[in-house]
Amino acid sequence: MLAVDIEEDRQTVAAWVARNRLSVPVVLDPDGAVTRGWQVSGTPTVFVLGRDGRLLGKAVGTRPWTSPAGRGLLEALLAS
Repeated sequence: MLAVDIEEDRQTVAAWVARNRLSVPVVLDPDGAVTRGWQVSGTPTVFVLGRDGRLLGKAVGTRPWTSPAGRGLLEALLAS
């Protein structure tokens, strides 16, 4: 898992990460280049990439990833 923060300064992101006790890597996108390149239209946006780096799926908004249906979807995507 990786968190990308969109067009926020380092201090704002660092405070948010500390407050929320994040334990995943956080990447800054201060000028929005990654956001534009990946066509992120809202947050959260989740990209599922295969082991070969190929885009398998994209979801905008919250999803029940830990539910049986969510886990089944991820397993099916990763098996393809």
